[in-house]
Amino acid sequence: MGWGQRDPSNCLLLWSLEHRDELQATVRKQLRGGGEPWLSWYDTAWVAMVPLRGSPQAACYPQCVEWILHNQQYDGSWGQSSAGAATKEVLLSTLACVVALKTWNAGPDHIRRGVNFIGRNFLVAMDGQSVSPVGFNITFSGLLNLAIEMGLEFPVMETDIDGILYLREIELKRDGGGTVAAKKAFMAYVSEGLGRRQDWDLVMAYQRKNGSLFNSPSTTAAAAIYSRDDRAFDYLGSLTSKFGGSVPAIYPDNLYSQLCMVNTLEKMGISSDFAYEIRDILDMTYRCWMQNEEEIMSDMTTCAMAFRLLRMNDYDITSDGMAQFAEQSCYDDSIHAYLNDIKPLLELYKSSQVCFSENDLILRKIGSWSAKVLKQKLSSRKISKSLTPEVEYALKFPIHANVEPLEHRGNIERFKPNSFHLLKSGYCGSGADEEILALAVDKFHSAQAVYQQELQYLESWVAEFRLDELKFARVMPLQSFLSAVAPLFREELSDARVAWAQNVILTTVMDDLFDGGGSMEEMTNLVVLIDKWEKHGEVGFVSQNVEIVFNAVYHTSNRAYAKAAMLQKRSVVDHMAEQWAVLARAMMTEAGWVARKHMPATMEEYLSVGEYSFALGPIVPLSVYLLGHELPEEVVRSGEYVRLLRLASVIGRLLNDAATYGREMGTGKPNAVLLQALRRESASSGGGVSPASVAAANEDVKRVIAASRMELQRLVFRDGHVVPRACREVFWQTSKVSSVFYAEEEDGYSHRAMRGMADAVILHPLQLQPPQV
Repeated sequence: MGWGQRDPSNCLLLWSLEHRDELQATVRKQLRGGGEPWLSWYDTAWVAMVPLRGSPQAACYPQCVEWILHNQQYDGSWGQSSAGAATKEVLLSTLACVVALKTWNAGPDHIRRGVNFIGRNFLVAMDGQSVSPVGFNITFSGLLNLAIEMGLEFPVMETDIDGILYLREIELKRDGGGTVAAKKAFMAYVSEGLGRRQDWDLVMAYQRKNGSLFNSPSTTAAAAIYSRDDRAFDYLGSLTSKFGGSVPAIYPDNLYSQLCMVNTLEKMGISSDFAYEIRDILDMTYRCWMQNEEEIMSDMTTCAMAFRLLRMNDYDITSDGMAQFAEQSCYDDSIHAYLNDIKPLLELYKSSQVCFSENDLILRKIGSWSAKVLKQKLSSRKISKSLTPEVEYALKFPIHANVEPLEHRGNIERFKPNSFHLLKSGYCGSGADEEILALAVDKFHSAQAVYQQELQYLESWVAEFRLDELKFARVMPLQSFLSAVAPLFREELSDARVAWAQNVILTTVMDDLFDGGGSMEEMTNLVVLIDKWEKHGEVGFVSQNVEIVFNAVYHTSNRAYAKAAMLQKRSVVDHMAEQWAVLARAMMTEAGWVARKHMPATMEEYLSVGEYSFALGPIVPLSVYLLGHELPEEVVRSGEYVRLLRLASVIGRLLNDAATYGREMGTGKPNAVLLQALRRESASSGGGVSPASVAAANEDVKRVIAASRMELQRLVFRDGHVVPRACREVFWQTSKVSSVFYAEEEDGYSHRAMRGMADAVILHPLQLQPPQV
């Protein structure tokens, strides 16, 4: 299948090309809370069982009883069946509805049909291989016991009923994950399945401010039945007032659902199409966060997701709200640990990386223990196959070192529409999964088509300026273009992306010329030519190589500067020519150090040159100009802008040095790791450079990188006010590219891995899962 084709087996993907507006409208409606709630037959049945306060012979919520009577399926079941097949969720919902009707002696024919459905499919309940709702062995057997006490008879063998009841006893004795506290919390969550066997005084310790237990209508309804708690009745009253005769599996969950949807849109690479709706959701989330509202703070996943999304979208919040998760016990003592639920762990790990200070002990602790537990669960294969790739990716590519379009691709290919989170019953999903997938696939393929055209242009540009004739130079259009796509992946950023790739090639060629590819005469000649810029004709060329390099730099730059001038409504030549001149002089200085075998005396002396020789000066500012945001001279000369560029450059330079110090150790070329190792040896009066000193120096450099990265993240996402937000983010994306490219091996990321990444992002079409029949 070519890059422009879609999977013909998925009609919706073809349909999305013609009806993108309708798809987006559906997603927008869901984002604004306008979608239909995911109703739960099981929870509705439990609410229907609650007797009226002061009059136990009457239903407190008769509208729920009526809803059950009017929503039985033709086969006698209640619930969301899958292609007509009986599932444990349907069996559980059907049994709950039968018990609810029997409680009030309503609908005898409905009860008969429901009992027969359960009898025909009873063996499904005993199938250990089929998917089970949370706590099924307790909730189903508890309802079965209630039904038998009411005199209901099921057309099944007595031994099968005994088998189901035995499963409950096994579950009660089973040790799940986590601690004793985790098991207590889980047993409280499924209390309706225990009924009178439960210690309801202990259960009520889990009651929330809104009167619910775990925001679960079924657990709260059982509390109202067995403990007659007034606050539980108040919660159920508000629930039925809002939803009428049917209730959802969780309430409230509006904020969690909306944050999940925002998170999904970001993971799928289409969040920019819903910027206004997302901003409204995050504004509301921010208000809830600042008011310490229970809906956010009481749920591990919601709190961690809210923290990460708020911080990454410029909301100024402290990590104090995350303090409750600073110790591993918060997870070990939770229902999540008992059920081996990995999603809260993954969210906590991701949130810990949005750290603006090395002194933030809360986030450092969360990051440390969550990463450890995730790695342990991976190695012991305790993570589901569907979630394993996402966990592996998160651990390999932390937030400061990921390639977003590559992440988008993986998420799109793994995305399963309508693959919802099964709770005690009912499913929670966005309600717009198919539309999200269709939009994401279309956007990814559309961007790839643009990328491929740009890559072709880049290859023709290399030939136009004869760069492929330079025998000393590394001219790698695909790898260079990947370095442009990673930070500038949005389709409409074509000019900025092409300019980035061209300047990566040009600065790499210059680096090769100064790093042994040219003579001292050629290097000096190129420095003077670049210094003169528009007056270079006064100088002349000492060799064909210099002529090729300079003409490519000069003419390519001027073409791009003309485009930038139209966007900026002013000339950018002086600023950008200055960046090239600074780069050339820095490379010349480093070449002189090597020729004289000079080692800088201090790290400050080294970085005063090294940050510029890393060559971001000609690359990033030009692409930032081409984003189209107006950047007056005073902005690009401001302390904030200069600091952004310096931090990105220092991070890149030190990452490069940490990746290449082994190769450069024998060449005499200055390197931050070697310089720090020499300083350590000097302090200990030792001779030479020992492996221990090099290893310690490498750790020193990594700490500087981490501190610089945090400062850059803080400046981009919180403290920056002079440079426009979109422009600031390019500097953050730049540091991410450096982190990925210099993540492995001595010369950075392996060529094979880099080629695989380029293929996935630029060349190869998506490998979509066939739709489930």
